[in-house]
Amino acid sequence: MTETGMNTSNPFEGARRPGTVGFPLPGVELRIAEPETGKELPKGDVGVIEVRGPNVFKGYWHMPDKTSEEFRDDGFFITGDLGMIDEQDYVNIVGRDKDLIISGGFNVYPAEIEAAIDAIEGVAESAVVGLPHPDFGEGVAAVVACKPGVSLDAEDIIQPLGSRLAKFKQPKHVFFVDVLPRNAMGKIQKKDLRERYADAFTSG
Repeated sequence: MTETGMNTSNPFEGARRPGTVGFPLPGVELRIAEPETGKELPKGDVGVIEVRGPNVFKGYWHMPDKTSEEFRDDGFFITGDLGMIDEQDYVNIVGRDKDLIISGGFNVYPAEIEAAIDAIEGVAESAVVGLPHPDFGEGVAAVVACKPGVSLDAEDIIQPLGSRLAKFKQPKHVFFVDVLPRNAMGKIQKKDLRERYADAFTSG
């Protein structure tokens, strides 16, 4: 991220575990905390990743209010990434705090669903978002871009997920686009997708 240098790495010696980002680098402190309070969470619990060290920036240029919002009183920077530390101390990233979907009281992490969708033959990439839902608060929706020359429908996406994901994680709507919207840094603009499909569960 632009506010820090490298924070973690899988080890040169020892197991390099796919799906994890390894361990904090020397000199970097990393913890998992409750987003609202900053209270450190135990291993296995999902919370916001916070880091402290010489690789972390000092603050936003001429933006003291934003700087104070992004740092804890003890100097830890709130990355906005959600993650957990497993029993072997490997750091796992599960998504972005602002992209977390709360559907029917369940926390849904888009990254897990996107990985499952991207593994489907013919899918180039996907983005999963939460949209207003009259019963569940938010409903899970997937926006999918197919590989050139490939045509898929909603059932081609939903059917394979039935054996991979819990029911509450499975998309209730699937939309297809030629390309996913990105900003100048190449990041997918999920805010644009949430706005574009905002009434999917509420209209009609």
